Amino acid sequence: MQIQIDRTGGQIAMSGEFTFTDHIPFKQMVTEIFAAPGKAVVIDLSKLDFIDSAGLGMLLLARDEAKKTHRELILRGPIGQVKRMFTVTKFNTLFKVEE
Repeated sequence: MQIQIDRTGGQIAMSGEFTFTDHIPFKQMVTEIFAAPGKAVVIDLSKLDFIDSAGLGMLLLARDEAKKTHRELILRGPIGQVKRMFTVTKFNTLFKVEE
């Protein structure tokens, strides 16, 4: 997985595959992005090709961090397998998901 962070805009762009092996860099990124000021954090998933159950779990951890910091977490543009996983797991009811 590749991650690009825009700290000033509170945006993260992810690409590639989001799996258990990405746990450490994702956790570091979450800590970093939620330490920056802002009202919302946007995670752009439009270039993410694959997500497994561990990746979904890590998004839940990001949601918990958003709640702790009183910020909104927005997941933007899931497509393909990622969108199907969100539908199957009903993630669209747990997160604000922008198409």
